[in-house]
Amino acid sequence: ATFALYVYPSSTMAMSPAISPLTSSLSSLSFSSQISQKPGIPFVSLHRSKSISISPKNDKTPKLVVSATEAAPAELETTDLKKYVKSRLPGGFAAQTIFGTGRRKCAIARVVLQEGTGKFIINYRDAKEYLQGNPLWLQYIKVPLVTLGYETSYDVFVKAHGGGLSGQAQAITLGVARALLK
Repeated sequence: ATFALYVYPSSTMAMSPAISPLTSSLSSLSFSSQISQKPGIPFVSLHRSKSISISPKNDKTPKLVVSATEAAPAELETTDLKKYVKSRLPGGFAAQTIFGTGRRKCAIARVVLQEGTGKFIINYRDAKEYLQGNPLWLQYIKVPLVTLGYETSYDVFVKAHGGGLSGQAQAITLGVARALLK
């Protein structure tokens, strides 16, 4: 279904500044699909493809098409990880027993180990994403589990702050090692 909205500008140049407010207001409006078209008047149409096109009735002027984008997938992944952590740790970190705390320089990492498949979640983000894919830092955080053969036995949830990513990775290592000792 195509929806149409009539625009009565004084010239085609006057249409350009009005596009931004028009696009934001179109998302909250609903139109009837039976709108009569008057000859010689430009109209705005909203298609299912989430794009807006403005075209005059005569074909002498070019068409203007404005496209809208959807939410980024990274935002969706972050909310999925938050839901996962909250489902695994009801009440959050404060309600759980903190199994290990690691410190390195100014970095502090609070570590919670839970039986699982070997996932590392740091500050509600996947470890590879949080540590920017640095292979050395990713290796640091896995050393205690690999040494004891538990790399696929525990899920590791971490709240890390302070310092840089290198210091945080080493603080996580110490926190995991201390948690495994208990």
